[in-house]
Amino acid sequence: MNNVEALQKQQLVAVIREASEDNIIDIVSALSKGGIHAVEITAETRGVSKLIDLVVTHFGRDVYVGAGTVLDGETARSVIMAGASFVVSPTVNSDTIRMTKRYGVISIPGALTPTEILTAYESGADMVKIFPANVFGPGYVKSLKGPFPTIPFMVTGGIHLDNVAEYSAKGGVVIGIGSNLVNPNHLHNEEDFAALTKEARRYVEALKKES
Repeated sequence: MNNVEALQKQQLVAVIREASEDNIIDIVSALSKGGIHAVEITAETRGVSKLIDLVVTHFGRDVYVGAGTVLDGETARSVIMAGASFVVSPTVNSDTIRMTKRYGVISIPGALTPTEILTAYESGADMVKIFPANVFGPGYVKSLKGPFPTIPFMVTGGIHLDNVAEYSAKGGVVIGIGSNLVNPNHLHNEEDFAALTKEARRYVEALKKES
């Protein structure tokens, strides 16, 4: 099993924004207890490289750690050096893809139109993120699988508990879930983290029912 297949096996990626050194380990631990073992820490988060390093050091191979909202090659290199095993972007940026591939890390640029999807894949993407997926919904993802049956899709944007299974059924091999699952600003005590674990488990169970 290669790295891309291993990430696809996870199915769910928790997208974490605005975390800090004080809560990132507790957040990832809560998610992992709930069955989500892949996280994407977004690059606009203050000290993102330090956060990635902390998670990689603490969890090792038990959690897949990636960086999101990576807009350029320089940022890509920085998060890769910190330990990111996959790099996610909202756009198709050739420098970001090239830097990611140079270091043997999974490249997941974001695209929405057929032309953008093909451009991303031909530029070296391992997987293409359909973003923002909620603009057109699960049916659009299914339609895209027609002309692009061999391109793995990650879907992100507006994913919640009521539609996560449908996005998976319609062609999303990896589903990115953001603030509908993780909002660091609302996590303050043990009860909050326990609730996060419970919510993560609900997403995992939703996909199990779909399969």
